Amino acid sequence: MPYSRVWIHLIWSTKNRQRTITKEIKPLLITHIIENAKQKGIHIDTINCVIDHIHLIISLSRDQTISKITQLIKRESSNWCNKQNIFKTKFEWQEEYIAVSFSHSMLNKVREYINNQEEHHRKKSFIEEYNEFINKYEFDKNGG
Repeated sequence: MPYSRVWIHLIWSTKNRQRTITKEIKPLLITHIIENAKQKGIHIDTINCVIDHIHLIISLSRDQTISKITQLIKRESSNWCNKQNIFKTKFEWQEEYIAVSFSHSMLNKVREYINNQEEHHRKKSFIEEYNEFINKYEFDKNGG
């Protein structure tokens, strides 16, 4: 039997970074994403969101890809929000996302980072955080 453990830290924002995920909506959204992911065989280890973006740790199985998992979570959760009329206007996620892998030895550190998003964003905006990730992981802002 093959064994596989690939940890991915995923980050994406609301469409146009709209500040729409309120404290009241947050638990509904997170609960739904977790339940739906389980149904689709997606392992979410950690999830947290703030007013304009979301962070997840997922563990990819042998037959899953980052792009497919991200697309499934984003599409289904936005459709669900709109069907449930959770938001006053149409809810969408931004198309772009950041996905970075990390070693098992870093799992607790990444969990802590995600779980402390509210505190983290008292000092730093999402765009500052986003740019730090782009620079730290040497992404080409044109898609690389």
